[in-house]
Amino acid sequence: MPQETFLEFRKTYPTFTYERYTIERVGTRVKLTFYFSIDGLCTFAPTTEIETANLTVLNDPESETAQAIVFALGMTELVSYWKAACPPTVVVRCGHLSDWDKRFWKRLYYRGLSEFFYRNGIDTDESDFMELVCDPNPTPSPTAEYHSAGLHILPVGGGKDSCVTAALLKDEGAKNLFFTVNDQKARTDTVLAAGYTEDAMLRTYRVIDKNLLSLNSQGFLNGHTPFSAIVAFLSYYCAYLVGARDIVLSNESSANESNIAGTEVNHQYSKSYAFECDFAKYAERNLLPEIRYFSLLRPFSELQIAKQFAGLGQFHETFRSCNRGSKQNIWCAKCAKCLFVFSILSPFMEYDRLCALFGADMLDDTDLLADFDGLCGFSEVKPFECVGTTAEIVFALKKTAQKFQNEGRTLPALLRHFTETAGTGVDENLLLEYEPRNNVPDEFLPAIKEMYTYVSKDC
Repeated sequence: MPQETFLEFRKTYPTFTYERYTIERVGTRVKLTFYFSIDGLCTFAPTTEIETANLTVLNDPESETAQAIVFALGMTELVSYWKAACPPTVVVRCGHLSDWDKRFWKRLYYRGLSEFFYRNGIDTDESDFMELVCDPNPTPSPTAEYHSAGLHILPVGGGKDSCVTAALLKDEGAKNLFFTVNDQKARTDTVLAAGYTEDAMLRTYRVIDKNLLSLNSQGFLNGHTPFSAIVAFLSYYCAYLVGARDIVLSNESSANESNIAGTEVNHQYSKSYAFECDFAKYAERNLLPEIRYFSLLRPFSELQIAKQFAGLGQFHETFRSCNRGSKQNIWCAKCAKCLFVFSILSPFMEYDRLCALFGADMLDDTDLLADFDGLCGFSEVKPFECVGTTAEIVFALKKTAQKFQNEGRTLPALLRHFTETAGTGVDENLLLEYEPRNNVPDEFLPAIKEMYTYVSKDC
């Protein structure tokens, strides 16, 4: 039935159009509006605003370069609206796309929607799911002079990864600006715990068009989209405004692993090394060579990041990465993401302290057995969340089980289930790994060496 629905929608609504975008200055904010339509169904006009009251804006928000970046941000936004009916043709009326550009966007859409296609039971392929049609006249290359302040833009989500990056770059001080999309307390708390004031925050506000939410309620298609790609282009536009040199991400090597073994279905595609490299190439070809986009934590796994984070007590009370509890600034302690974070930290933190932070002993909650088995690789599908590899979670849980046994403590129910299924022997030390496929510039290598020294000691 889902495949039939997909095909029926495509027949009924054959065309999606990216009409235009606008850039306005509204008080202390820069407001971006994108105009899309599914022909014969409805229109959309989502907005994003950038607060500049606490910033020094060095580059014109409406220059040719700015427009090239905003156009690309609109190309990224459109897939969230396209997916409602998946029209086979996308018409781009406000910009030109080279053949290389078309391949870039189709690759991002198709791979970034891999979970969406899988969970909706849609059978399609990268060549046929969409045709991009655009203005045939090439767009002039951006020519505006770029004024640089040498700043670093650090995207912050409030979880352990961005806390680690903030700590590693503490010596950069005034060069660091912390980028957020929509306010959440954990994001501000991360910045404050890192020793900065709120003036060091670069805040943006993204609003989804209500027409999309209405379509979802009517039974049109819905699902996961490559949100981190939106972060990429939006942070790039902000970096341009303030004259930043670097956009420093906190994506780990674990993001490269698929959720279903033997497939390319990856919840985290737009956090992967493949997308990072593609984005850098797109920016170099179409935007600015002066701004670098890379992940400082790409050489490391979720396991190694967890060990580093465990030593950063200033962040323990305030970090959050639970999607369900984000608006209440809590760990719900009932989802796969909470279970993963709890489990990956369990070898490195005092266990009772960890239970207190989450408000529950998550490894004793048998209601989470299905998610637990997915995380451990005991079942076919890894939970569709930003989580580490099965090898990392198995390593972490074996270490935790050893701690319990050494202390003579009774194993929690899920940990007992784990030891009965996987055993307790640790075959390799994943804390000694280093992922050489990364784009970390040489001047950031001292921070990498500092972290590797810490996570590999006592191994």
